[in-house]
Amino acid sequence: MRVTEGTLLGGRVKYRQFEAGHRSGFEPVLLAAAVPAKAGERVLEAGTGAGAGLLCLAARVPRILGTGLEIDHALVDLANENFRINGLEDISAVVGDAAAPPVLIADHIFANPPWHDPAGTKSPDDGRALAHHAAPGLLAGWIAGLAPRLVSGGSFTLILPVSELPAAIVALAQKHGAMTVFPLWPRAGQPAKHVLVSARKGAKSPARLLPGLVLHGPDGITAEAQAVLQDGAGLAL
Repeated sequence: MRVTEGTLLGGRVKYRQFEAGHRSGFEPVLLAAAVPAKAGERVLEAGTGAGAGLLCLAARVPRILGTGLEIDHALVDLANENFRINGLEDISAVVGDAAAPPVLIADHIFANPPWHDPAGTKSPDDGRALAHHAAPGLLAGWIAGLAPRLVSGGSFTLILPVSELPAAIVALAQKHGAMTVFPLWPRAGQPAKHVLVSARKGAKSPARLLPGLVLHGPDGITAEAQAVLQDGAGLAL
């Protein structure tokens, strides 16, 4: 498969992805910005694809120990190539299913799960269909499968369409607390299409709904969104 050469975070990160199939958007960049990792901590990204999320997180937080879990063998190879060309020796991708992951322990887990209705029209491209379409119960299965891999007090962060928020809350509430919902507003005054959801394993703090982030204004991307998408700033959830 042909590979395209590109960058993330305004050129700070080299990024290769397949020309056909799933193409990374803003989601992994915003997701990585919300992970509260510190240097030396272990992070696990489920459904890592070509590694965009881990690449952006590593650009913001040096010396993380990262593992990307991906079911597509070709994407695992490409992700590992991306980690290599960016000099990230402590990050690697492995083949595995997020619903039944290998034995890995993490201080932080994050994911951008497939969410399109499986009854809808699928892309003729197998890779794109796999990345986008969710089998029934996939989100709950991912959360249940990954939760045992998270240390007590560790964070679980997801980026999801708003339609998946109720299912995420129910699934996360089984073992997690201190839940935080962070809306991503396309423009001021418009309904949010996506949300970031974060929770802590075993925490008892009440849930919070934060003001969120407005992505676009009259003149294009807002300064606040630019700081994340181009400059690599974090988001405080």
